[in-house]
Amino acid sequence: MSDDLHALEAWAGALLAKLAPAQRRAINHKVAIDLRRSQAQRIKAQQGPDGAAYPARKRRKEFKGKNGRIKRQKAAMFAKMRTAKHLKVKATGNQIEVGFFAWVARVAHVHQFGQQDRVSKKGPVYKYQERPLLGLSEADRTLIHESLLHHLEQL
Repeated sequence: MSDDLHALEAWAGALLAKLAPAQRRAINHKVAIDLRRSQAQRIKAQQGPDGAAYPARKRRKEFKGKNGRIKRQKAAMFAKMRTAKHLKVKATGNQIEVGFFAWVARVAHVHQFGQQDRVSKKGPVYKYQERPLLGLSEADRTLIHESLLHHLEQL
């Protein structure tokens, strides 16, 4: 995977080196937005970068014995985290970053690597399942290629 990233970086770097810094930054920003959209769709589908489904949530005690709509209601994990407000894009002339920042980064880090954290501020400590939120899949690499070529053609 690392070799693929270096090959992609070399290929894109050669194309972008011929552009002015402002054009490079604009194209990098557009590619980063496309990548963010792809990551958000994958998080919405509750899948990791390898295509595997996220482990199910722990069953909540308060729903045991209840019938009807509340028990059937299944809220998707990370609904707010995948929004543009929390899944940020940083693009310069030389690099693209798509990720979580501030307090959301801490929550994402716990889930990404399956670490322990408090459920609430004074609540019990819980070992979370590993749920990789961010990562590059083969489809994402293809998306970067196609997006970069598409935006270069528009110049």
